[in-house]
Amino acid sequence: MREHWVELFSPAIGTAGSVVRYGHYGRPVLVFPSEQGKAGDFAANGMVGAVADLVDAGRVKLFCVDSYDAASWAARDLPLEERARRHGAFESWIVDQVVPFIHDDQGGGTGDIAVAGCSMGAFHALNFACRRADLFPLAMCFSGNYDPAAWHGWGERGDATYFNSPADYLGHLHGDHLEWLRSRLSVLLVCGQGQWEDTTGALESTRRVAGLLADKGIRHELDLWGHDVPHDWPSWRAQWAHHLPRFC
Repeated sequence: MREHWVELFSPAIGTAGSVVRYGHYGRPVLVFPSEQGKAGDFAANGMVGAVADLVDAGRVKLFCVDSYDAASWAARDLPLEERARRHGAFESWIVDQVVPFIHDDQGGGTGDIAVAGCSMGAFHALNFACRRADLFPLAMCFSGNYDPAAWHGWGERGDATYFNSPADYLGHLHGDHLEWLRSRLSVLLVCGQGQWEDTTGALESTRRVAGLLADKGIRHELDLWGHDVPHDWPSWRAQWAHHLPRFC
């Protein structure tokens, strides 16, 4: 399997972040790691191997990135609004550095990129897709909690938090922008019903977001696995391998 590592500098953050590409051809999928994860985590936890046949066959190329959670959403000493503001630097890196790199790697142009992630990575996938469906029209989300306030949030909640909380802004979408999202965006929400899916809030949040998307008529699919399926990598490997072939 072809693997390629690059470091992309972020002016907003002031340092470089890693991107690792797996594959030689196929639909590009930008993968966000779980909380405070690194670009190599997806492969290290068997997620790349779980879809190796698709990667080797040239059906998909995976672009896995470092997180910025330690300085933003996972920084529990900071009030929620400051965490959300800091997330803006990560968004800038993704949009201004990672997306052009993916487009260049695909041979140029401005083609669509799918996004995916597990746990906090699922939050990033959904949030980026909803905010930037022009770039990311498909989000594949596994065991996510889509309300940042649930992550030991405290302090004020202003615009930065609101506009990065799908659990908040999805219910207020309307007008031309909503119509455009209905024509553009597709969301896959997957969650088990076993151990830790309740304590992480993932199961409740997944159901809630599915309801919001349904109320707004946005194309989505909700797939709940059994009570023996926990919030953990073995579950996500099986779910990822089950769903990805339909999208590439």
